[in-house]
Amino acid sequence: MEDLQSLVRIPRIWEQLGRVEERLLETATADDPYLTKIAQHLLLAGGKRFRPLLALLAAEFGPAKDHRPVEAGVAVELIHLGSLYHDDVIDKADTRRGADSANANWDNTVAILAGDFLMARASEVAATHLSQESVRLLATTYAELVEGQTRELQLEGDFSHSIDEYNQVIGGKTASLIRTSARLGAMASDADNTAVDALSTWAWEVGMVFQIADDALDLVADEQTIGKPAGSDIREGTFTAPVLLAADGSDGARVRELLDHAMPYADETVNEVIALVRAGGFVDQALKFATERLIVAGDALTQLPQGEPKLILEKLGRFLVDRVEAARS
Repeated sequence: MEDLQSLVRIPRIWEQLGRVEERLLETATADDPYLTKIAQHLLLAGGKRFRPLLALLAAEFGPAKDHRPVEAGVAVELIHLGSLYHDDVIDKADTRRGADSANANWDNTVAILAGDFLMARASEVAATHLSQESVRLLATTYAELVEGQTRELQLEGDFSHSIDEYNQVIGGKTASLIRTSARLGAMASDADNTAVDALSTWAWEVGMVFQIADDALDLVADEQTIGKPAGSDIREGTFTAPVLLAADGSDGARVRELLDHAMPYADETVNEVIALVRAGGFVDQALKFATERLIVAGDALTQLPQGEPKLILEKLGRFLVDRVEAARS
């Protein structure tokens, strides 16, 4: 399977992404060295930088070639990083990206404060280098992230909720920021309204695919691949599309019996649920939802001009699904 480096064969994109990395370290630096250490903890742990990459790719569709797309990439990644600090506190997570989470390494209070600091820096970057509309877009997106996370908390431990409700959760907590990443990048390069809207539609669908694929990985990949123990979603009482489908499948009674207990679930329970989900083909059913969304995403791209950036976007959604297949092959 291709990796992102071989998929995105535009050298200037990777040069810009290197600058994003430098700017992330700069913006995550506080006057207080202690806060700097915590705020840079996840940043230094690595990551795909998928959202900044989308911002830079979207910027290829506008005429302006200045520093603003880099700043757009920095802003969306700061929002993402800040949300991860908060998520790990909510989920009581011990690890993130193969390293101790900030809340495990320090405590919940400083992890929340570090997340707040990064979010504030995102607004500062947008206000300094981008437009007022960009600042408003980031604020709206953060509200969507919070709504998505709140919906997920309301559904915690509930295996009877619908796929539509699952889609509302992942739309808020994941697809909204991925859509904003592309939109902000396009705006930063002065792309026309047709391109901005097309990229936004494409990125929303790809954002949904991203989370569906990520949820599938949690059920088929090992800890080394995903940076956290397999089945983490189930352990947290977060039931994703494959598990919801399995609860209504031929072995649904057994799945519901296993999950109809107070959390935390024992390893044996989680492993049996994963085995039933895999054996019933429910990961594949969830990936079909992703494939249907890729068709909608592809339709949006027809409004964009031909060229290498468009070809990359056409392949990117499929790349996300293919990584699930690679993890279980």
